[in-house]
Amino acid sequence: MPSETASTATPAAATPVSGGGIAGRYAGALIALADDRIAADHSVLDRLAGDVAKLLAQLKGDANFRRFVADPRPPATTQAKVLADVATRLGLDPLSANFLRVLAANRRLSQLPAVLAAFEAQLAAKRGQVAAEVTTATALSDPQRAALTASLIQAGHANVRLVEKVDPALLGGLVVKIGSRLYDNSVRTKLQRLTYAMKDGAMKGAA
Repeated sequence: MPSETASTATPAAATPVSGGGIAGRYAGALIALADDRIAADHSVLDRLAGDVAKLLAQLKGDANFRRFVADPRPPATTQAKVLADVATRLGLDPLSANFLRVLAANRRLSQLPAVLAAFEAQLAAKRGQVAAEVTTATALSDPQRAALTASLIQAGHANVRLVEKVDPALLGGLVVKIGSRLYDNSVRTKLQRLTYAMKDGAMKGAA
């Protein structure tokens, strides 16, 4: 992991750095550490990916944790203790727990959300996955997520990774973006189309 106060590892040269910067370097370093162990532990990357998902869910669902992560004022020892408790409660792999301690020791805890996002992006690129950005009015349920994944596979997108966003302004439905392709099936867009069609019909009727 990158270090300003202590050195534990450096990112592998072959590891893509999503967005570069501090977050990309830390994410790349974590993947590099997993690569060093993968010969003896084939599931290490899968466990780290699961831990990253748990931490992202914790950040999303716990406002107190988000505020704690963003607050630079607590000393590193206090941050490390809280993070150790979180790691234990979430059942994180020791490698993930140690990674959190390094972030705290290097005073980079505020970068955690960006590091987690960079890790997911780098791991997806490493596995040849394509990101499918899915925006919905409310968070997807597990059955909805499974159905959407199945639909994408049926449409020829066999190796996609869902990147989920919530935008209540959509009102319902969903918008899916894969590369340069955009599939808009939101209620908002349907209402806009209906409004345009009604206006066009009214104008033709008045002509």
